[in-house]
Amino acid sequence: MEYPYLFRRLPLALLGAGILGAILVHLFAVTSPGAAQTSSKVTPKDSAELLSLYEEDQSDRSPSDGKSIDWESVRTRDLMRLAVVKDLYSQNKLNTGRDYYHAAMILQHGGTPEDYLLAHELCIVATSKGSDDAKWLAAASEDRFLMSIGRPQRFGTQYTSKGANATQLIYWTEPGVTDELRRALDVRPMAGREGELERK
Repeated sequence: MEYPYLFRRLPLALLGAGILGAILVHLFAVTSPGAAQTSSKVTPKDSAELLSLYEEDQSDRSPSDGKSIDWESVRTRDLMRLAVVKDLYSQNKLNTGRDYYHAAMILQHGGTPEDYLLAHELCIVATSKGSDDAKWLAAASEDRFLMSIGRPQRFGTQYTSKGANATQLIYWTEPGVTDELRRALDVRPMAGREGELERK
C-alpha cells in the first residue's frame, strides 16, 4: 500500500501527537481502497413524461361516463405517443422498470410487428428491474407479434372476430404453453376456455 505523501515526510517522533494522529486517521480513511465503495448509488426516478403518456394511453381506452371509444381519434393519438416513446428509447432515456413498462404499453398499441417485438423486449427488461406489471404484457406482446405475422399465439391473450358484432374468440393458439407458465406471467389459464378458441 502506498502511504500518503504527508505521512512519508513527517518525522517519526511526531507520530504520537494527538493532532497528527487525527490527520493520519483522516488521510488513511480518504485513501483507503474501500472508501469509495461506501458511497450510496443514486436511484433513478421514474420518468414523469413516460408515466403521462401511459396514463393518456389507458384513459383513451377507458372513457369516463360509459362513452363509446372513438377509435379513429385514439389511433391518431397512439401514433403521436409512439413517436415520442421511440425518440426517448433511441436517446436511452428509459431508466427504471416502470419506464420500460410504460414504454412497452405504448409500443403494444403501435401498428407493426417491430413495435410489438420491441414491446416484448422492453417487458423483459422491465421485469428484470422489478416491474411485475410487465409480466402479463410480456406474454401479450409476444402473442400480438406472432398474430401480426400470421403465426399462432402462445399464451392466449389476443382475441379476434369475424365482424363488428360477431362474438370475439381467442385467436389461434398453439398448445405448447402450459397453464402453469401462463400463471407465472399473470395470464388466465386456458383450462375451461376451450369453447372460446378460434378453430383453424
